[in-house]
Amino acid sequence: MELPAVNLQMILLVHWLLTTWGCLVFLGPYAWANFTILALGVWAVAQRDSIDAISMFLGGLVATVFLDIIHISMFYPWQMDTGTEHFGAGMAILNLLLKPFSCCLVYHMYRERGGELQLHAGFYGPSQEHSAYQTIDSPEVPSDPFAGPESKGDTPQGC
Repeated sequence: MELPAVNLQMILLVHWLLTTWGCLVFLGPYAWANFTILALGVWAVAQRDSIDAISMFLGGLVATVFLDIIHISMFYPWQMDTGTEHFGAGMAILNLLLKPFSCCLVYHMYRERGGELQLHAGFYGPSQEHSAYQTIDSPEVPSDPFAGPESKGDTPQGC
């Protein structure tokens, strides 16, 4: 499935508008969590080549999905008196519904910047990762990067 080409600024603008309107009803932790994540999104826009910035924004979006569910379910105003409260609650819910789609788009951008999803569960079995580390049972003899010229076959002159 091909994802549509959406600009990161557009994702930020939509979530900023919906968060601002959602703050008409939900204050405090809802506002702090969402505006902090939007600040990470601004960082991801400012540093276009940074994998760290886009991964922090992606992780924050995923976290705020769960935080928004908890916050909206706990503080939803069941006795709404004005249309403003209906509008604010609706925009907060719409913001929550759009976040999984935004997570997919941001994950696509993360992959374009060179990021990889690395989930290593070492306790499930041996890892296929190769590194410079060699076990004691290794049949290969590592080359010594600190060996002097004597061990490499060169003899020092003047001795």
